[in-house]
Amino acid sequence: MSDPLKVLLAKAGLDGHERGALVVAMGLRDAGMEVVYTGIRNTPEQIVAAAIQEDVDAIGLSSLSGGHAAQFARVMKLLKRDKCRVLVFAGGIIPDADVPKLKKLGIKAVFGPGSSIASIVEFLKKNV
Repeated sequence: MSDPLKVLLAKAGLDGHERGALVVAMGLRDAGMEVVYTGIRNTPEQIVAAAIQEDVDAIGLSSLSGGHAAQFARVMKLLKRDKCRVLVFAGGIIPDADVPKLKKLGIKAVFGPGSSIASIVEFLKKNV
């Protein structure tokens, strides 16, 4: 029997809205994944440190406040600096025009409002 996927979910920056992240955390848990939720108002440094400490397979970044470009770019830079190779995906209120920019940073998928938990689970199982 293989170990369950371990996913860290984090809210970067000053974003205080966590309802969507909590729904995703519960959905991933119900799908048999181990979930580490860091809560709100994390710095990129805190997110990367937690990912390394917890030895996760994937990081899910959530943003609703519009700070995703700078915050997510910093997370990706720190992961590269620390040679931490994990799959990174994102969700929240992210304009369609920003999705290609995030993917260019190395974020593998962006799940917007209305995305199903099943689609996130399927993505993680297929890509981790």
